[in-house]
Amino acid sequence: MSKPHATATDHAATPTAEPVRLSKRVAQQLGCSRREAEQYIEGGWVSVEGRVLEEPQFKVAAVQTVAVDPHATLMDPGPVTMLLNKPVGIDSGALLEGGRTVLAAGQRKAPAPGLALGLLTPANLWTKDRSGIRPLKKHLTQLTITPPLPREASGLLVFTQDWRVARKLLEDAATLESEAMVEVNGAATPEQVKLLCHGLSFNGRALPAIKVSVSSQNEVQTRLRFALKGVSPGQIPSMCDDVGLHLISIKRTRIGRVPMTGLEPGQWRFLLANERF
Repeated sequence: MSKPHATATDHAATPTAEPVRLSKRVAQQLGCSRREAEQYIEGGWVSVEGRVLEEPQFKVAAVQTVAVDPHATLMDPGPVTMLLNKPVGIDSGALLEGGRTVLAAGQRKAPAPGLALGLLTPANLWTKDRSGIRPLKKHLTQLTITPPLPREASGLLVFTQDWRVARKLLEDAATLESEAMVEVNGAATPEQVKLLCHGLSFNGRALPAIKVSVSSQNEVQTRLRFALKGVSPGQIPSMCDDVGLHLISIKRTRIGRVPMTGLEPGQWRFLLANERF
């Protein structure tokens, strides 16, 4: 496996030469294979005129400076998982069978406006992210988005390339507890809270007992903490309506053992190696 030379910049000697693929140029500079050159480029280690480029097929002119980071490595950090605080009014994404959406490998089109995927930019990366992972374009391919959130809800949304994480969130959805902060108009009575915990039905089926508690309350509104498993789309609004509470907002704050702590709306971070749902 080839390693970058200590001096990783180069100018071609013939300014009149036709532009060539960036991968070919890097392979010539480093004396490595074309595939290794592509890996350096896709890993975000190569810049052209000071700008990092991740497309091996990009054409560079002979007079342009191509630099390879001296710390470049061919080690693949593996699939990543990203946690986003989805704002209200943003779509989780187009859902496929099984409650997920998958982006094809190599997809480079910008996501449609209003999609949560469009928020996963370097500028929106949480400043306190401790993963040590550099955000790359390849992190936005082969993604599973789960569990989804409706447009009117906000909070924790998971994007993952890791099939193990996706399987955990999809197959264990019925037993994996999630937490949401729910705001309603007025002061919720103890009787209403008790009924939310047990005694309601949804889509013709009796709901199992769940944990609902008052987080804060005044005469204008009440903040309720819901901790429940296997929540279905529309379930929380239906529950509130059934007990006579007018729903204001829903924010998911935790999935399993992973909280959304610290993320402002629109911010995201990488899942740490020691975190498990």
